[in-house]
Amino acid sequence: MSDGTVLALTAGEPAGIGPELCLQLATGQRDAGVVVVASQPLLEERARLLGLDVRLHSWKPGMKPEKGAGELSVLHVEGCVSLQAGKLDTANSRYVLETLTVAAKGCLEGDFDGMVTAPVHKGIINEAGIEFSGHTEFLQELCSVERVVMMLATDELRVALVTTHLPLKDVSVSITTERLTQVASILNADLKKFFGIARPRILVAGLNPHAGEGGHLGREEIEVIEPTLEKLRGQGIQLIGPLPADTLFTPHWLDNADAALAMYHDQGLPVLKFQGFGRAVNITLGLPIVRTSVDHGTALDLAGTGKADSGSLQVAIRVGEQMARSLKSAKREKPE
Repeated sequence: MSDGTVLALTAGEPAGIGPELCLQLATGQRDAGVVVVASQPLLEERARLLGLDVRLHSWKPGMKPEKGAGELSVLHVEGCVSLQAGKLDTANSRYVLETLTVAAKGCLEGDFDGMVTAPVHKGIINEAGIEFSGHTEFLQELCSVERVVMMLATDELRVALVTTHLPLKDVSVSITTERLTQVASILNADLKKFFGIARPRILVAGLNPHAGEGGHLGREEIEVIEPTLEKLRGQGIQLIGPLPADTLFTPHWLDNADAALAMYHDQGLPVLKFQGFGRAVNITLGLPIVRTSVDHGTALDLAGTGKADSGSLQVAIRVGEQMARSLKSAKREKPE
């Protein structure tokens, strides 16, 4: 990249496909300046298993990442105990979180312009006795911000979430005026900052079937969602809704929208993944750093087979690069 943008790429769960997706980047010439944050022995073992001829170069802040075919820059992180593909090991959990910490702190300190994450396995981290609900919440705490927003996107559709990794029984009580105000405001601001949309048009889903049907199928729309949206419209944010989710996700509405805001995880993400699985990117909005990720899990059954598809990772890197450039530009233009 001509502007010298450098992205950190965490390799994710060692037993999953993350390490080999990282190695696949080195199979050809590329434009992106990427540094893999991972155990170097893990990458060496996975390359050997897959028969990939990749030369790994130790990277330090200030160095230019390798971009040539067969070359890959690595910031080594200690602590990866098991290198075996397809077999989870709780002993690797602290190592996995350390890769995220190293990458995020590198972004905060200016060593990286953004971070891209390969998939982790939330279950095995929790089995290790470490409370972990996902990348999004982990980075929120590490960066000391009150609220972040998960948004998945393809070239045609963006879906953000009011609540993320919660049991369904906890969703309703979690949709408060404060949370909805913060999420909608972050979504509006970051669509402007990172995607160059002057006045975003955001569709908002109701929580209940038929958006509550006038209170007959639930009162969350009447008591929380509608009054909050009206107040935000008064602040200049273009919010349409609340709409029934089964109506919102149709061409009639989506064709003229910049993003959809769903109330919970499985309300919006199945639609997006059906529409563009394998070419979607997971984006964390509201952080002081850029973070993108793949749209899939660890795929333990594919690990070590050479059959993993790096399509989503390529999209995550491309979008992360674009966002990093936009953030740099915004910082340059910000008055002192």
